[in-house]
Amino acid sequence: MEATFTGRDSAVVILFSFVILLAFVEMFFSYYHDRKYYQKQDTWTNVYLMGMAFLMNLATKTATFLLLEYTYQFRFFTIENVFLYWLVLVIAEDFLYWALHALGHFSRFFWAIHVTHHSSEHFNLTTGFRSTVFEPLYRMFFYAPLALMGFTAVDILFCYLITQMYGNIVHTQSVKKLHPVIEYIFVTPSHHRVHHASNVRYLDRNMGMMLILWDRLFGTFQEEIPQEKVKYGLTKQPEDVGFVNIIFHEFFAISKDLKLVEHPADKLKYIFYPPGWSHDGSSKTARVMQRELRRTEKQSS
Repeated sequence: MEATFTGRDSAVVILFSFVILLAFVEMFFSYYHDRKYYQKQDTWTNVYLMGMAFLMNLATKTATFLLLEYTYQFRFFTIENVFLYWLVLVIAEDFLYWALHALGHFSRFFWAIHVTHHSSEHFNLTTGFRSTVFEPLYRMFFYAPLALMGFTAVDILFCYLITQMYGNIVHTQSVKKLHPVIEYIFVTPSHHRVHHASNVRYLDRNMGMMLILWDRLFGTFQEEIPQEKVKYGLTKQPEDVGFVNIIFHEFFAISKDLKLVEHPADKLKYIFYPPGWSHDGSSKTARVMQRELRRTEKQSS
């Protein structure tokens, strides 16, 4: 079931090169047709964050591999059929990514880590490179169950890289909606445009990497609505987009909010409750704002 490291490395390099090529093609298309999908400083920030995430992945690569290898010793079963092995691995890993991604949206501490990926007010193929820098520090624990299911560390890591490439290519405005069957099963550019929106209706939606089925199943799916144009970025953009603040600005905000309360329980809520939670209602979570939006729309209809 395992290919050679050389073969895997070659596949990853080829696919990554293909994604880079697509980004240059889209960039040319954008400038040629004056679509304004790209902005120079924003693109350089994407590249910077990709580089920082790459270094973090290198730093944690050994620990990740050792954890998965250690966990593999306690596997519950082994899938012998090669086709079934890879099919189950892709589906299971995609679900675990959905859970990891959902945590990054519904707990403020993890949102503070993930927020860099959403901080761009532009949406293009290089936005996929705007990586969550510190995610590799805990991502390995989400994928440990795969080792218990009988998947090797090498296969898990290879599968993650391949599905990550898919996750990159859906960061585009150049592709409109696809065939309804594809839109129903897979994450598409349309679905992911919703995910990167700051519109209240679109917040915390469509968190799958490859399959949109998890969002449909767990109630986090939202279709892109033609009548509501997507506004990319955060509900509150950081004023300072310098290289340090773009990574840590939400941690700075948490630190500021912790000074507002004395009770330890409230301090923990500011850290781990959903983004937007406040002890006095001065700010609201996405779910509260969405309930208010539905109520307003219902009253006006």
